Amino acid sequence: MGIYINRGNMSFVGARRGEYVDKSELILYINSTLNTESRMTCVSRARRFGKSMAAEMLYAYYDKSCDSRKLFEDLKVANAENPVNKNPETAFETHLNKYPTIYIDVTDFTSTCHDNKDIIKIFSRTIKKDIREAYPDIAISPRTDLMGTLVKVYEHTGEQFVLIIDEWDALCRELANKPQIMEEYVRLLRSLFKSGSTKRVFAAVYMTGILPIKQYGTQSALNNFQSYSMVNPGKLAGYFGFTKDEVYVLCEKYKMSYQQMKKWYDGYNMGEVGHIFNPTSVMRAIIMNTFDNYWSQTSSFEAIRNYINMDFDGVKQTIENLLIGGEESVPVLNYGNDQNEINSRDELFALLTHYGYFAYDNKTQKVHIPNQEVRAELLQVVKTGNRPELTRLIKDSDILLQATLAMDEEYVAEALDTFHSQYTTPRFYNNEQALRALVRYAYIGATGMFVPMEELPTGKGFADVAFIPVFNNGSPVILVELKYEETADTAISQIKDRRYPEKLAQLTDNLLLVGISYNKETKKHTCKIEKYSA
Repeated sequence: MGIYINRGNMSFVGARRGEYVDKSELILYINSTLNTESRMTCVSRARRFGKSMAAEMLYAYYDKSCDSRKLFEDLKVANAENPVNKNPETAFETHLNKYPTIYIDVTDFTSTCHDNKDIIKIFSRTIKKDIREAYPDIAISPRTDLMGTLVKVYEHTGEQFVLIIDEWDALCRELANKPQIMEEYVRLLRSLFKSGSTKRVFAAVYMTGILPIKQYGTQSALNNFQSYSMVNPGKLAGYFGFTKDEVYVLCEKYKMSYQQMKKWYDGYNMGEVGHIFNPTSVMRAIIMNTFDNYWSQTSSFEAIRNYINMDFDGVKQTIENLLIGGEESVPVLNYGNDQNEINSRDELFALLTHYGYFAYDNKTQKVHIPNQEVRAELLQVVKTGNRPELTRLIKDSDILLQATLAMDEEYVAEALDTFHSQYTTPRFYNNEQALRALVRYAYIGATGMFVPMEELPTGKGFADVAFIPVFNNGSPVILVELKYEETADTAISQIKDRRYPEKLAQLTDNLLLVGISYNKETKKHTCKIEKYSA
């Protein structure tokens, strides 16, 4: 077995031995592109969204050095009733294990040669050596470049290659501050994908990465690729993560709450496919039998913190609005796809959308925080970042939450006075809607431990704001009723009279009732807090 060619199917064998969500119909799409003008596909997704799994699946299917029939015969790709399988040009049987296939994970090189100025030469030399060893009967000079090596093999065998590159943009992300290396990498890509021999040598090319393809100066090494991304997934949307139907089946099988799974890992709306869940986090939750923040185990935390620390107008306000559940207009489709050329708030938040920290809605053209997992991660980023105004806000909010849980009514009222004077625009503070906005803002730090919900249907009406705990750690559900120009006692009475707690009491008897009022004459808040008793 080779390292890059003739690798076999053992990686996908391992995937099939575990819980495997069937995404095999992606193969039929790639089959439909073979030897067409669309033969080159680039799929960019956030970390932990199954890029490598898809790449390994494709390798196991195309690689002629192994027999993968048993791995696929029970999957959707092999379904004889599938309309695509009716076309012999694209059918499952036609291309199964029929191509010499090359698999390159670019992070293999960035992790071992990060500070080596010769990384591109090492990259090319290593892959060429593997190809020469796979074809010992073909005389190929070690001095022949990578594309020349592939051409030599094609001329002697008449066989076209399938090339799969995982994390193609790892060099762009990690070494972009080294222009000489980037120039060499672009030349290598151009030699492979803009050559007169490209269409002869490659039946298909499939690349994955985090960032979409970008322009390099006046030329693009990759402008002949069909590009699919987190903001424009196109016909491949269903392969970007788990669909709601797939997650529902998993929850039924493993006796886990679908609503909790949705709250934690859903939120990415992919056009006609609808909601897409983070696949790695869903599987981690199933394995651990616990809903938690598995996103924090990615390697992007430091980079994201550095981005958020950038001093652009509007960053603070945007983050605050997103953390309390708002949406923001961001022209993500116009982003230049270069993480080292961030010059504005819009470019920053477009980048974070590609990283998966925000979800993009094509209909509204707005971004939002997709789920509880990402919200918790972003709060941690902000808390440990270098934006003192945000850090202070989160700290003050954390103290307010603890005072609420401790039923310290006086502190809560005084804290709301402070938030009102320091963090809001007083001239718009003249009704219960404005009071609600203040409360959501003041409890912004609670979004790491609680899911805030406005007008939660309870009993005979709607509680103004409710905070639902995300961990099963004994925290109560906090029901908040707001009164403008009335008393906090009136707010508590309304909670009881309208029987707000009754519906929630079916799930938990750990409820905290909070009444908050505001007097426009005194410009003071009052607070009343009670534990619920049936």
